[in-house]
Amino acid sequence: MSTCEKKEKGVGVLRNPWLNRGLAFSEQQRDALGLRGLLPAAVSTRDQQVERWKALIAQQPTPLMKYITLDTARMIDEALYFQLVMENVEEYMPLIYTPTVGEACQKFGHIYRAHRGLYICAEDRGHVRDIVANVPNQKVDIIVVTDGQRILGLGDLGACGMGIPIGKLALYTACAGVNPQHTLPVTLDVGTNNEEFLKDPLYIGQRHKRVDDETYYALIEEFVAAVRERWPNVLIQFEDFQNTHAFKLLDIWRDRVPCFNDDIQGTASVVVTGFYSAMRVKKEKLSDQKILFLGAGSAATGIAHLIADAMVEEGTSREEALSKIALFDSKGLVTSRRTDKLADNKLPFAHDYEVCTSFADAVRHLKPTAIVGVSAQPKTFSEEVISLMAQYNKQPIIFALSNPTSKAECTAEEAYKFSNGTALFASGSPFDPVEFEGKTFVPRQGNNSYVFPAIGMGCIYTHAKSVPNGVFLAAAKSLADQVSEEDLGKGALYPPLSEIRELSVAIAAAVAEYCFEHGLAQIERPADLKAAVREAMWQPSDPKFAAGE
Repeated sequence: MSTCEKKEKGVGVLRNPWLNRGLAFSEQQRDALGLRGLLPAAVSTRDQQVERWKALIAQQPTPLMKYITLDTARMIDEALYFQLVMENVEEYMPLIYTPTVGEACQKFGHIYRAHRGLYICAEDRGHVRDIVANVPNQKVDIIVVTDGQRILGLGDLGACGMGIPIGKLALYTACAGVNPQHTLPVTLDVGTNNEEFLKDPLYIGQRHKRVDDETYYALIEEFVAAVRERWPNVLIQFEDFQNTHAFKLLDIWRDRVPCFNDDIQGTASVVVTGFYSAMRVKKEKLSDQKILFLGAGSAATGIAHLIADAMVEEGTSREEALSKIALFDSKGLVTSRRTDKLADNKLPFAHDYEVCTSFADAVRHLKPTAIVGVSAQPKTFSEEVISLMAQYNKQPIIFALSNPTSKAECTAEEAYKFSNGTALFASGSPFDPVEFEGKTFVPRQGNNSYVFPAIGMGCIYTHAKSVPNGVFLAAAKSLADQVSEEDLGKGALYPPLSEIRELSVAIAAAVAEYCFEHGLAQIERPADLKAAVREAMWQPSDPKFAAGE
């Protein structure tokens, strides 16, 4: 049986979001499908339906209520939902994903209304294959899986973290045309250490502390084996895992199956794009920069290593590239002089610096050309810090990337104001344009959604055998090439998200080209790769959609 039963009739059609078209069913369709009398008499166009839902969403008083209303549209009619999102991507992306999805996850147990995705519990060990068999999708191209332990900057949300895979996969479709019937959000429910959730009668997950590592890794081994057995070419994206698990899972699986970690590699790709754009403004090389990170987790070190890769491409040695990058964690500047034991991911960046326990002192000591915030510690890029950056640099690079907005290291207004309008700024959450001394700055969000959907599409299209780091550098270059001089003149280091579908065509084609050039593709290269990728991208009007193909 396909995802949709082609012979479904009557009320079954209206209850199936893959088949339902509501008032858009024509008179002939209503007769053929047994819908006569089950719908009001009026026949609406899809555009009219979109306008009806847009008005309903606009009436909602809070972002969370808008999120719930938008999701309700999806529960009723998937194609309509994606038409809504694709036509209003800049407006609705902050609802589907950051920052609103953070609140949605925190309250997921209280707003849970309908099934979506797959939940696998630690207690399911030995039976994961049977659980995977329950998934109705005969074809799955991509899985986004989380264990809910490190959701955005909000910490351990357990099974309520399912909002993240659901949101990410919606963006795979809206931004890059991955068929939504071929996607699967998965939560590995291995418990939670969140006492508030464990005491909440509406919590939707297992009510116990997180399991030990032996049980944890055995469950993931069984899960990966089961999904790869059923869908041999499936791409797996690991999402919002705690740092130690995130690096270990990537090390275990990256050479065995096509997989990646968006927090480590996707974030890195979009940040490197921002640096490429900043270099065009500064008219400098990336290898000339000195970069200080506030935060030393998976995002920081993932970004740092891809920056080093980019510097090496410019002709710098790996050792020299690493020497230009420094980390600042909860205990201070990461240096070889520290007496505490450093995590393995920090060791390549533990240089012989003085011990600094305040970030401002670290800025004074290193005089970096760029600071990158991935700490989830709000307001840590203070007036003192940004003023120092402006003192040391004609055009300081200030990337406040933590999200949701409440966790941002500084706002766009603060970055421009405290730097006297000289900052090259990007953020992890959206900020409105800023007026400063007669100039309007248009900061753009360094959002992973610029790249991860297209990276996924490129890998899905080619049936990539693996997803090496070079894929993420190829994506960063492609996105940076699409930033216009007009964008840069307004202070925007990224192109407008309203152009995301065309941006994704170019990025997916660049990723596919990398896969062909490096022997990762399992299909023949078409003569016109960009056209072939565009043709493969799903549209809400695709007649194959309702057929479940």
